[in-house]
Amino acid sequence: MGVCYNSTVVNAPIDVVWHQLRDFHDMSWGVGVITSCEAVGEVPGHQAGAKRILNGSFHETLHRMEDNKCALSYSIDDGPEPVSSDSLTSYRASIQCRPVTDINGTFVQWESVFEAKDDELVLAFCTPIYAALLEALKSHFA
Repeated sequence: MGVCYNSTVVNAPIDVVWHQLRDFHDMSWGVGVITSCEAVGEVPGHQAGAKRILNGSFHETLHRMEDNKCALSYSIDDGPEPVSSDSLTSYRASIQCRPVTDINGTFVQWESVFEAKDDELVLAFCTPIYAALLEALKSHFA
């Protein structure tokens, strides 16, 4: 089993950051990383079961949305190698926000757990993507 973990501190209050992250169908904050986010189906982006396609190739499903905990979890159902459905047996990611009280900021944690034909290859592929997304999130609120 592989684990990918990234985190950062965003210079914005948790309610503002969470409001941006909680819409599974809105990745407009991911400038430079996300070129397209297509909503799939009728389920709204803040409800479990919402689906999206990122950059025309990452098919993902929202599984859990917990506003009271500022947390969500989703799966990658298919994508380019090494996260294709042929190479992964499971991929679950979660985003969790916590307040940073001394600066009125937000700690954002992005973690995924997966089983794949090659865990190290998936880790090497996903880690820089999540790091870049967190940097884009910080820049969005700069």
